[in-house]
Amino acid sequence: MDIEECMKEWQDLLTDYKRLETINKDYATKLEEVGELQAACVKELNHQRYRMSVINGALKRLEKKGLTKDERVANLEKEIMKRKAMLHEIEATLPKQNSLYLRIILGNVNVSILNKNDKFKYKDEYEKFKLILSAIAFVLAVANLYINFRPLQLILIFLLVWYYCTLTIRESILKVNGSRIKGWWRMHHFISTVVAGILLIWPQNTPWNEFRHTFMWFIAYISVVQYMQFRYQSGVLYRLKALGARHNMDITIEGFHSWMWRGLSYLLPFLFGGYIFQLYIAYTLYHISYHPEATWQVSYLAVLFLILHSCNMYTILQVLKKKGKSGLKLRYRLRAIAYRLSNEIAVLVCLDCLHKLHRTWSLKQLVPKT
Repeated sequence: MDIEECMKEWQDLLTDYKRLETINKDYATKLEEVGELQAACVKELNHQRYRMSVINGALKRLEKKGLTKDERVANLEKEIMKRKAMLHEIEATLPKQNSLYLRIILGNVNVSILNKNDKFKYKDEYEKFKLILSAIAFVLAVANLYINFRPLQLILIFLLVWYYCTLTIRESILKVNGSRIKGWWRMHHFISTVVAGILLIWPQNTPWNEFRHTFMWFIAYISVVQYMQFRYQSGVLYRLKALGARHNMDITIEGFHSWMWRGLSYLLPFLFGGYIFQLYIAYTLYHISYHPEATWQVSYLAVLFLILHSCNMYTILQVLKKKGKSGLKLRYRLRAIAYRLSNEIAVLVCLDCLHKLHRTWSLKQLVPKT
């Protein structure tokens, strides 16, 4: 371009810049309006919950006085339950306060994701992150089985420290944004972070060389099981979310919940195998702790692996027990329904027979006698 064409392009770009300024000004104004609307929504939300708590308190006092509930009280309780569900949906669209862990790690940075598509993208990135890191850990563990090279071992252990630290932060952000991961599975990652940190500072000595192969086999095995769980749980979650039976922010976990039952028979032995492997590692570390060169890391790791095994086994057995009871209740319920239906069918058959007899008798009355 010559100078004339450059000047013309600059003038066109100046017009575009003015349009950009106008759009940016509108954007900044809308941001301020959004902040004001969010504050107003939070205020009204708290007001609704306060007034409902007052009404609930009044209803409980009426119940303690032994007053007979009329239809209006029952309807009011139903309406309160509906209103709580509606307020929960409204709250999901508003920014939430960070948990104590996130405030310690990130400060008061707002990590709430208000756009649903962005929430799903963040959850999918979390799942991909776990899958990719599991594959890398498997490759490094197999390599360490055949190569006795200290820097390669430290790379794997440092990767585990970073992986579990990152998981705890990502899961806390997911929880702020509506994910229902809770209980032992979050604590599992915190304990795993401590385990990886202690492994990182374990000096290279005879006890470590005795334990190294066992640990590498464990990492390789767990990586394979995690891949199997990811494939299985992601498929189950997809089906349940499509049916509306699960929340869209539910994620895959190292263990399982009661919603993971269809087709789980092939996966349960591998889960139990991993938990038994943890017990074996605790037993191995307990024996290594008597070695003359054993350091404090050995006994601490033995206790932590025993905790992981015990809590994992307790959790899985509790879920199996709960599922067994619910399955028994379901069978009794189905039997009761079948019994009631059989009685109803029998009554219908009797009524049909009586109807046919009545109709036959009526027709005979209409036939003239000869």
